[in-house]
Amino acid sequence: MSAVREHPEGTARAVVYTETGGPDVLQVIERPVRRPGPGEVRVRMHRAGVNPTDWKFRHGDGGRSPVEPPRVPGQDGAGVVEAIGTGVEPALNGLRVWVWEAAYQRPDGTAQEHAVVPARRVVTLPDTASFDLGAALGVPFITAHRCLTVTEEGPRRLGPGTLDRRTVLVQGGAGAVGNAAVQLARWSDARIIATVSGPEKAQLAAAAGADHVIDYKRQDVVAEIHKITPRGVDTIVEVSPAANATIDAAVLAPYGSVAVYANDGGDEFTLPVRALMAANARWQFVLLYTAPPEAKNLAVEDIMAAIYDGALRVGADAGLPLHHYPLDGTREAHAAVQDGAVGKVLIDIAP
Repeated sequence: MSAVREHPEGTARAVVYTETGGPDVLQVIERPVRRPGPGEVRVRMHRAGVNPTDWKFRHGDGGRSPVEPPRVPGQDGAGVVEAIGTGVEPALNGLRVWVWEAAYQRPDGTAQEHAVVPARRVVTLPDTASFDLGAALGVPFITAHRCLTVTEEGPRRLGPGTLDRRTVLVQGGAGAVGNAAVQLARWSDARIIATVSGPEKAQLAAAAGADHVIDYKRQDVVAEIHKITPRGVDTIVEVSPAANATIDAAVLAPYGSVAVYANDGGDEFTLPVRALMAANARWQFVLLYTAPPEAKNLAVEDIMAAIYDGALRVGADAGLPLHHYPLDGTREAHAAVQDGAVGKVLIDIAP
């Protein structure tokens, strides 16, 4: 990583933390604007997305452990490239972009006015797409893409027709990754079943594009799914394996897969081995940061295609309500995500 150097423009605001802990460890400071080094770009941030991994990295093990160097949170964001380092395509300068995986094993995330990030982590954002959408893409949509492309018989890519005649079950269809999975599966022509915990979330999952919505607190999920598809579902996008493993095993079609991207509700679960052997089923665990680089690159390409197709949306009418906070309100934004806010939390850095 290149050394910090002062920029003629002086200083700018950034959210940093120097120790792990609760949202109170986040501080807004003024610090020198850094020039991008080789292979880097500097983005004038307009929006920063807040994801569960942001507060989990900040929280650490719950204690107060020193963080050196100070870290700026935020994996995702959107803005305009304002400077480039050596080895970067000059045409990128001045373009609207969305940023993904900015802060993994790096101290410079997106919750700041000027973010220096690797050029390979910025993707052009069409003029037809808002900064709100751009900042909502990274973690949820790349994770969802991976979950939808690990089934035995493919596909490895998403797009119109790629999931035709396949049934996808999205457990927790009103969450950010759940919403992304529904939208990408809808774009790819799957039949989509989503589970939710109440009527309001049912409306959100339907708005995202789910064909069938099951309220797991009021309905028998296994029975309802077997009514829809006696054969079972081909792909399950799973947020809570400890709670849903028995359900998943009961509704999985032959050669189906369960993609586990979170451990809501507990870290351990059991599976009926013989039944899953008979189905030649697959359980795939998914973490964005350590996923195969090729899988992430393909996801970014497909997400871009979906944007150009107008298939990806944010806002209540897309099943993803937006919650905006100013940069000075980053503590409150982190707390909202940590407390389970339904929808997408964004930090507004520029108009």
